[in-house]
Amino acid sequence: MSDSGSGSGTSADEILDIVDENDRVIGQAPRGEAYARGLRHRCVFVLARDAEDRIFVHRRTPTKLVFPSLYDMFVGGVVGAGETYDDAALREAEEELGVAGLPRPSHLFTFLYDDGGNGTWWSAVYEVRCELEVRPQAEEVAWHAFLPEDEVRRRLGTWEWVPDGLAAYERLRAYRAGRGVGGDR
Repeated sequence: MSDSGSGSGTSADEILDIVDENDRVIGQAPRGEAYARGLRHRCVFVLARDAEDRIFVHRRTPTKLVFPSLYDMFVGGVVGAGETYDDAALREAEEELGVAGLPRPSHLFTFLYDDGGNGTWWSAVYEVRCELEVRPQAEEVAWHAFLPEDEVRRRLGTWEWVPDGLAAYERLRAYRAGRGVGGDR
């Protein structure tokens, strides 16, 4: 789950929709409070591929609010209050890749991620083709590269990955293999 904000105020102050187990909005709270209290919210995960079908992989900066310095094969982040998943996916992908004019990401599936005790969040998984020159945000991304998918899979056991991104990637692999994603929508 990314910490990127919508550009207004600090990321901890960004207002999020709080949702129930059926992904219905039941209130709003600042991001910092949602994280601290483990309030269920919404996130987007966007797998970006280049013209050669390689996956954008990055290492998060050490100053990130959650999962600092870990690797991720998705760009994305929280869905702001009143924002749609689709709009958040495009906004987050353009912000984190540092591009403008990206095609609208394609929604694949949505699942409820449980981090094992600190909270849950509805996670919408998307993919997009990025043929633009990327200029990732320095405050978000410490290192990046487009890697072939077989190399990403080889790195799964050697690099420390963000846990929700890893869960989304495993579900994406099952989805592509036609095994579904188990109770997700």
